[in-house]
Amino acid sequence: MKPVFKPFETGDANAVVAMMQEFYAIDNYPIDAAVSKDLFMQFTENDGLGRGWVIRYDGKPVGYVILTFVFSFEYKGRIAFLDELFFLPDARGLGLGKQTLDFIAEQAKLLSVKILYLEVEWHNARAQKLYLSKGFIMHNRGMMKMVV
Repeated sequence: MKPVFKPFETGDANAVVAMMQEFYAIDNYPIDAAVSKDLFMQFTENDGLGRGWVIRYDGKPVGYVILTFVFSFEYKGRIAFLDELFFLPDARGLGLGKQTLDFIAEQAKLLSVKILYLEVEWHNARAQKLYLSKGFIMHNRGMMKMVV
């Protein structure tokens, strides 16, 4: 059985935010559900920000994936950040991650994305192995951030 990738709709907000809360809890990241729901609505109403999909398997939602867009002169156009990829515990180990990354690669081409970036926790060896198996490479640049 293959997963079904359903584009985000505003009616998916509660289900996706509930999964986000579960995802963020893995590494004790803070999340404000009301703020996340507002952001979800902004995101679904503006195609220029990116794309998101609810991942369905065996007729029920089992995860979600989000691509966000950035413009890069270095890479000659649109690039995307694989911002979030999450599966509920019962959906892990079924090969859905590989199928989702194949889907994302296809979508990236359709969306004229030149390169995909992502972040992965250093302790998440399973995710690193998945990403490496699908053609991602460790980047030779360190990622930095500044909260403004």
